[in-house]
Formats: sequence, C-alpha cells, structure tokens
Amino acid sequence: MNRFFQGAHAVRTGARRACLGAVAGALLAWALPAAAQPQSPASAPAAQPAVRPIKLALVESLSGTFANTGEAVFRNLHWAVERVNERGGVPQPGGARPLALARFDSKGQNEEALSALRAAIDDGAQVILQGNSSSTAAVLIEAINKHNEREPNKRVLFLNYSAVDPILTNEKCSFWHFRFDAHADMRMAALMEVMREDKALKSVYLIGQDYSFGQAVLREAKKQLAAQRPDVAVVGEELHPIGRVKDFAPYAVKIKASGAQAVVTGNWGNDLTLLVKAAREVGYEGSFYTFYGNALGAPAAIGDAGIGKVVAVADWLPNVPTRESEAFYLAFRERFPKPQDDYVHMRMQLMIEALAQSIERAGSTDAVAVARQLEKASVQLAGQSGSMRAADHQFQQPLVVGVMDKKGAPGVKFDVEGSGYGFRVVRQISAAKAQQPHSCQMQRP
Repeated sequence: MNRFFQGAHAVRTGARRACLGAVAGALLAWALPAAAQPQSPASAPAAQPAVRPIKLALVESLSGTFANTGEAVFRNLHWAVERVNERGGVPQPGGARPLALARFDSKGQNEEALSALRAAIDDGAQVILQGNSSSTAAVLIEAINKHNEREPNKRVLFLNYSAVDPILTNEKCSFWHFRFDAHADMRMAALMEVMREDKALKSVYLIGQDYSFGQAVLREAKKQLAAQRPDVAVVGEELHPIGRVKDFAPYAVKIKASGAQAVVTGNWGNDLTLLVKAAREVGYEGSFYTFYGNALGAPAAIGDAGIGKVVAVADWLPNVPTRESEAFYLAFRERFPKPQDDYVHMRMQLMIEALAQSIERAGSTDAVAVARQLEKASVQLAGQSGSMRAADHQFQQPLVVGVMDKKGAPGVKFDVEGSGYGFRVVRQISAAKAQQPHSCQMQRP
C-alpha cells in the first residue's frame, strides 16, 4: 500500500481482511444486471450473504462534448471509494459496509439527467453525485426535493462536487443538497486577490458559457471589478452557447481587437480548451484569469504563450508546497499513470471522506440522519481540510491561485497531463477568508 495511504488512514488489518471478500461480492452484485449474476448449483452449499453495499450513483456527462470531464470525475470518485473500501468500508452497527459507485450517463442534457436520476433511485442508490453543470444541478435539486417528499422511505442525498452557481446554496438551497466546491463568487474573490495586485492591468474582456453558471461568473466579475479595481475597464462582454461552439476563432478575433489585456472566464471542458487555443492561434498575447485553466487540455493548447499569463483558481493544486500534498498527488499518479488521466481534485476526495464519516456517525444510511451529520462534517486529508457550513450546506475550505509555467521552473515540480506545463502557487487563501455570506433559508424535515 502507498505510504500516503498508510500515513493518512489507520487500517485495522484483521477487519480489512475479513470484509474484503464480502466487499468484492457486494460491489459485483450491483455492477452486474440480475440476469447476469452467477447462479449457484442447487447442490452447492449455501453461500454466506453478501454485505449490502452503500450505493452511490454518479449522474454525469459520460458521452458527447463533455465526456472527458465526466470520465475525469469518475476516476476521482472511484479512487476515493477504493480508499474507503481498502480500510474495510464504513463501520455500521451490523458490521462494516462497502461503498459501491455506479455510473449513469446524463449525456449533457437535463432531461437525460432526470431519467438517470430515476434509474439510479430504482437501482437502490442512496446518494447522488453530480457537478459538471449548474443547470443540471438545479433540476436535480428540485427533482430530489419532490422525490424525498413523495417517498420518505426512499430518500436520497445529493452531493455536488463542481456545480458552482451561487444560487444553489442561496435561493435554491436544500436540506438534501451539499456542495463541496467553492461557488463562483468565492472563486472570483480568490482571483481578485491576484488581479488587485496587477497594477499594469487596465482592461479586461469577459466571456463565458450562456447558462446559469457562466452568467453568474460574468455578473460577479463586473461587481468585484467595480468594487476593487474601478480603474480596470471592461472592454468586451460575451456569452456563447455551451458545448456547441467548435470554432472559437471569431470570439478570439474580437478579444484581440478589443485591446483587452486579460480575459476573465469561467469556461470549462472543451469550451475552455478551444477558446485558449483559438486565442493563441490569432496571436492574442493577454492573460487569462480562469476557474479551470489548469487541466483538461488547456495548458497544452495554449503552450508557451501561457507562461506567466494563465491564472487558475482551485481548491488545491499539485504544486501546493507541502510533503503531504506531494505524496497525495504521487499516489494518484501511481493509480492512474496515463498522462491523459492526470486530473485529480482534493475536494472530491474530501467529499467522499465526509460522506463516509457522516454515515459512520449516523449509524445508518437513513438520509435524514446522514444529512444531519454531513451538516457538521469536518475532514482532513494530505494536509488539506474542510468543513460543512450547516446554514447553507456550502463546504468551507482553503483556496489557491496558480500561474502557469514550465515544469521544472521554481515551484513547478509537476506538470499537467504530461504537457510540460504546470501551475506555480502564488496565493493561498484560508477557509475563513474564502467564505462568503449566504441568503439560504433552509427548510429542514
């Protein structure tokens, strides 16, 4: 077992060995359709009943334009679930139970996500995991609210790792929904820590995806710029269809023509990769202040032109300068060694740890009991920590801001996806400083 896991988790070897066979059987039982599960001959001795797994369902884009983002999330969650199961599963009064993770493809469409939600609940899922679309998260919150009211004996929880429209923990806050990523206003405030000190910056271009999250990013960018950098002019503002633009050259030409010294964008996935690639190809030399510029092809797409110019905010970056962080990252790369699989997020690991902690403390998988424990969850991993704010179910955690540079440059021990480029941490923001006020009026059962 990797040294990081040995240090981070005290595993009772005897308990682990006793349950591994049951864990494997339980996971296989959910992975296979009933008709495909092996049948014992009538003469064979009766098998011991398998330990019932705690079923988690990932509802995400696993095909189509954003399939790469969905697969990247799955790797993160799969690794986190493996870690829990390697130490014996989640302790419960009747014996430890493993976590089982299943995949349900939303195909990037809200209606498909709702169908996937129904299928997951019918399959016995007790926890729904989603994040790569705030609009999808909003419809899932509404659907889960209705389901839990209609079927109190089959209630489910919704754990959100990436849908960061602030409305989800404000006007649309729900007792059943917990967000583990910093929302857009928190991320923008972190970026502003760097923009505020860039005295040479006098003009910016705002561009984003035309849906709730992209709109929220542009709205907050204008608000925070006006408050903290009123000397910076917004010389362009644009929203584009999400996941539909194949050629960003016309947008890049407008950005260059505007004379903007920097671009501020919340774009993610291929919408970010194609945007920065187009900007490079038209000769745009300004900076990019991004939410997600540190992964999924963006650094490779922009190349040397991004050195010192692409800024990204995150809950954690591989080059956070601690030994614990380095060991954590190396453990992930050992588990997923292919360069294209290099996409690890601390918050997703902390989310699964918080869930396991809360189920253990609840002593059951009852949704209300687990939710009440999640409201006060506090977790640590590899030197990183975070805690849930009960008032709005917004996870509070430190944030970091990094600037792109070549691998091997000071502070850039690790690159991204084998691109030769990584991110040097230039700002670390405490959880207390990163937090933002909320307007949630939580309705509890």
